[in-house]
Amino acid sequence: MKGVRGYGAQIEPIVGELPRVEFQWDAETEILSGVLQGAKPARGLTGSIELEDAKGAVITLDFQGGVLRALEIVVWPPANTVEGLTPPQPGEQGRLVVPSRPSQPGIAVVEVDLPLGVERSPDESVVHLRVGTGRGRECVALADHLMVEFDQNGDLAGFWLLDVPPFPESEGTR
Repeated sequence: MKGVRGYGAQIEPIVGELPRVEFQWDAETEILSGVLQGAKPARGLTGSIELEDAKGAVITLDFQGGVLRALEIVVWPPANTVEGLTPPQPGEQGRLVVPSRPSQPGIAVVEVDLPLGVERSPDESVVHLRVGTGRGRECVALADHLMVEFDQNGDLAGFWLLDVPPFPESEGTR
């Protein structure tokens, strides 16, 4: 079962159309967020899982009714630019789900410390978020421009964000 080890996250098949994801930069904070439109809730966690790196990078995964509904990315230090960065083809379509845990029903935020890394294409439209130390082996489409990847053990290895809008240079300090 694919997921985030110890947190019960797993992939469920999607019946019908993939949700749409809309990415948006906050020029003041330099946070990139993505909101999934049309993701149908199930039963499970309503709250967040924060993936944090010792160097300051944070990926926040927001869940509603157990289903991933949004993500926010804060990266420090800056992302590496990689020529020819090309996402893999997803093997399937699904949704990232975290069921409620009876022993901890009131928890709203779970923090997980692990290595994070970011690569982006020169035009910044493709972003690869690497999670942990495993290499992605299998990729699942979660939305029209968002994929999740898992390593050989079925643990979360990263995310691929596609068609990311350019950072609003005229407004920010980037």
